[in-house]
Amino acid sequence: MLLPLYDSNPKHRIPFQYVTVTLIGLCVLVFLWQQSLDPRGAREAVYALGAIPAVIFGHNTLPPELAWVPAQATLITSMFMHGGWMHLIGNMLYLWILGDNVEDAMGHGKFLVFYLLSGLGAVFAHMLLDTSSQIPLIGASGAISGVIGAYLLLHPTASIHTLVFRFVVPLPAWIVLSAWIGLQFVNAAQDDGTGGGVAWWAHIGGAVAGMILVPFFKHKDVPLFEGTRLAKGRQRPQHQARPWSGRNLKMTGIRMKPGARKTGKTGGGRGGVKRPWH
Repeated sequence: MLLPLYDSNPKHRIPFQYVTVTLIGLCVLVFLWQQSLDPRGAREAVYALGAIPAVIFGHNTLPPELAWVPAQATLITSMFMHGGWMHLIGNMLYLWILGDNVEDAMGHGKFLVFYLLSGLGAVFAHMLLDTSSQIPLIGASGAISGVIGAYLLLHPTASIHTLVFRFVVPLPAWIVLSAWIGLQFVNAAQDDGTGGGVAWWAHIGGAVAGMILVPFFKHKDVPLFEGTRLAKGRQRPQHQARPWSGRNLKMTGIRMKPGARKTGKTGGGRGGVKRPWH
């Protein structure tokens, strides 16, 4: 078992990861709203706001009482829905650990666009397998898979402190994230069609989308493969971000797209090093 807990990778361009924290906050708020509904209302919310392939591709339509938003809008709303606490916490953990550095490499606005496009890539990678499926797809892990793919290309040698069974071990990002991506392929190959509620191909599609998009969204002076011989000379940013001091609290089926399955954590600390929440 490999569970990332925090990384040692300071930011260089932005003082704070506003978009990452906002995305985490929105996902948490939406999930708390889901939890406030009665069981019937919760199911209706998933069908109304989840991405249903058969509805997106025009094979079926939702009953009027569930047509809360246009069908195409569910491609976005589905990214903020989750199917359970572990689904939410696992996704937000990965976004908290990795999102700040990817946002730092792109800037706030481009990172938001990148995140949403990665999520769309994930949704279509899943839906194209069965355009007539009537199972709603929900979860942020497709978009977060794009963040994973981007981080892998941007910071392959960054140290990610990872829970390996009962020990916390600093490992290079390329080992941790490549193992996660590889596991998605293994699980997709073994999926008998039920998938246990996990949309493996959405994870794969999101990661591939992120790796394709990152060269077009990163700042020009940000190299790919930082810390390796493949990286080009890195220019010093014109405006060096001030180190963020103090403690920052990052709160970060139904066809779910979960990421990792453990607890969340806090970040912040000196020098941009993220630390676990005790």
